[in-house]
Amino acid sequence: MKNTKYIIIGVFAFATQFTFGQVKDENIGSEVVNIVKPYTPTISDAFKVKETPVIEDEDNTQKEVIEYNIFSFPVASTFTPAKGKAADVDKAEKVKLYNNYATLGFGNYPTINAELFITENLSRTSYIGGMLRHLSSQGGIKDVVLDDKYYNTSLDVTYGVRERDMNWNIDLGVKNQIYNWYGLPIENIFYDQATIDGIDSSQSYNTIVLGGKVEFKKSFFKDASMQFKRFSDGQGSGENRFFVKPSFDVEAFDQKIKADVIVDYVGGNFKKNYLNTSTIDYSNVLFGIKPSILYQKDDLSVQIGAGVFYTTAKNDGASDSKLFVYPNVKASYRIVGDILVGYAGAEGGLTQNSYADFVDQNAFVSPTLFIAPTDNKYDIYVGMKGKLASSVAFNIRGSLKNEDNKALFVSNEYVLGNTNTEGYAYGNSFNVVYDNVKTISFFGELKADFSKNVTFGINGTYNNFTSDVQAEAWNLPQLKVGTTLDFNLTEKWYAGTNVFFVGERKDVVTVQDDLLINPGTYTQQEVTLDSYFDLNAHIGYKYNARLTAFLRGNNLANQQYNRWANFPVQGIQIMLGANYKFDF
Repeated sequence: MKNTKYIIIGVFAFATQFTFGQVKDENIGSEVVNIVKPYTPTISDAFKVKETPVIEDEDNTQKEVIEYNIFSFPVASTFTPAKGKAADVDKAEKVKLYNNYATLGFGNYPTINAELFITENLSRTSYIGGMLRHLSSQGGIKDVVLDDKYYNTSLDVTYGVRERDMNWNIDLGVKNQIYNWYGLPIENIFYDQATIDGIDSSQSYNTIVLGGKVEFKKSFFKDASMQFKRFSDGQGSGENRFFVKPSFDVEAFDQKIKADVIVDYVGGNFKKNYLNTSTIDYSNVLFGIKPSILYQKDDLSVQIGAGVFYTTAKNDGASDSKLFVYPNVKASYRIVGDILVGYAGAEGGLTQNSYADFVDQNAFVSPTLFIAPTDNKYDIYVGMKGKLASSVAFNIRGSLKNEDNKALFVSNEYVLGNTNTEGYAYGNSFNVVYDNVKTISFFGELKADFSKNVTFGINGTYNNFTSDVQAEAWNLPQLKVGTTLDFNLTEKWYAGTNVFFVGERKDVVTVQDDLLINPGTYTQQEVTLDSYFDLNAHIGYKYNARLTAFLRGNNLANQQYNRWANFPVQGIQIMLGANYKFDF
């Protein structure tokens, strides 16, 4: 009924409009209309137009037909239009990229540094690559009575395949290192010349590594890595390590669920302990899983999970098995987009320690170590990162860390009459001790790209250590600061500097009560190693796209500091060399 009402109103309005449009009156006058009573509209029946009105409009009269004729005649012309040419656009010269390079440098002490990197695509999806490195020095540190030369040579080869749904590679590496336990504490202990001449301070390390990694792009099985490492030394020590680390990534209920799994085995033996009373055998097997759920909404990202680890250990015939549970929580919030981001977390885990890892941190350890994992109970941190300007980024963080069984390096004791007469048994090597350590840490970092030619970075860390059994957290500095500056002087010349500062550290060394008495009495004394800074710089000249010459300087301040107790470093080191890039 309501629709019918609207149709009638519409028809009435259209008919009225159409009717009024037919009336033609060229002289429309004006008159006053007095409304006596309010207008009350009523709906009348619709009607059709009875006849077609005659249109009287001069514009509709028939138009006269006009014919146009063009009389053409030839005109001589010598004009030749020039072809259009697009304006040139300034383009930066495309940088030629080479697949391979070779570097060779020579320096004082005398030092040799050589590198050779080669990579080649075997097909559209497969490739092979290799890296050969060598760094050696013949030594010559001031006031050092034992040989202090070192060699470090390594070769790494990889074969890989990149496919649409999967990438994988296989790696093989071999390395040989030669170091010397040259840190004889001659200022604290009297050694006659015959004793010094009889010390063979050389130690060699050999490493063979076989590993690989596989990545899946469209699978819940995200990736997996595995590695087998054989590590041995010149003192008859040997260690095997094998680990496999698969990762899973699943989307469920609009949430991302991740799980990292690890199986890690390390086992080995030392031919003798420091007092030459027995051998040392060890093995540790670690099983762990760290599942987590990632929640993201707007500017908030939260990862909630936990870590569960189980380990079985055998050391000197004693067996021990333990279960560990750790937090695995991380969160970040974009306070002001990418300009200011706050983050926090609480994480933990079980760290597998090994002889090879300790050598990487301190090459002067003795082959008489006790190997055990470190229990990282928790690391609670909160921080903020972002940008101070479009080219200046910052990151600040504070943390509280609790580690049980943390490995600390401490100088080995000199034992009078020790039947172990190897080159490390004269107080010139380091042992590993374990303690429960709590660390309060503050970290700050600033990076700036002032232009495409100048970059700058600075970072610093302050630590406050608290140990349970040991008097100090041995050889751990409270303060560490580092800064870098790199810049391009011209298209051909470039330069850079690197400066780092390390604060004081504590250690325990053996001291002879009276150096005039031989043999004498000996005591253990706590010492403080002085802080130090190291200034390094380099400058280079790009002769062409292939050849570059460089000059490097290390320890330019000539700081005769001790990185470890009784182990001074080389003074000013200058190296001149060149780098050549090429393709096959």
